[in-house]
Amino acid sequence: MIEKATLEVTEEAEVRALCPMPYNLITDQIIGAAIEVHRHLGPGLLESACEECLCYELCQLGLRFQRQVHLPIHYKGIKLEGAYKMDLVVEDAVVVEIKATEDMAPIHAAQVLTYLKSSGKRVGLLINFNVPILKKGLKRIVNHYAGPAITPRTSAPSALTSRNDATAGSLSSPPRFSPRLRGSASSKDPR
Repeated sequence: MIEKATLEVTEEAEVRALCPMPYNLITDQIIGAAIEVHRHLGPGLLESACEECLCYELCQLGLRFQRQVHLPIHYKGIKLEGAYKMDLVVEDAVVVEIKATEDMAPIHAAQVLTYLKSSGKRVGLLINFNVPILKKGLKRIVNHYAGPAITPRTSAPSALTSRNDATAGSLSSPPRFSPRLRGSASSKDPR
């Protein structure tokens, strides 16, 4: 009986180590911090100002977070850094996207869902500070298929490799990349 109890405690500790706080507790604290920011600032400020103040409140609550987290995208076997940028990731569990817009569009929720799928996270908050009552600017988004970050589907061969050998061999120079991509081009995934 003692061994079973010890095993259950050990498994519970391992689960806590992966996500130290339950999602609801984290999202409740983030929402409370956002309400505090909105109460003091009101609507009409830029996203960057709202983010700065929200980060201050998260610090006051003792929550760990990362700002402007880059998510890469895999495109034609190349890992492109900085394709996406999440505003905040709190407690390595909740993605927070901050907006300061008149109306929330479905594309904003889709953006958060893309971040969740790409990062392998389960829960996201979309917070629009440009509303009279913050409750109307909050949306909790859940990735029901959370797990490892999504990997790109294998697509059809590129135009360069799908041509016959004579045409493909006639290309005299390798593809050119913009200056921003040159550093990423060397990190091509081996296949």
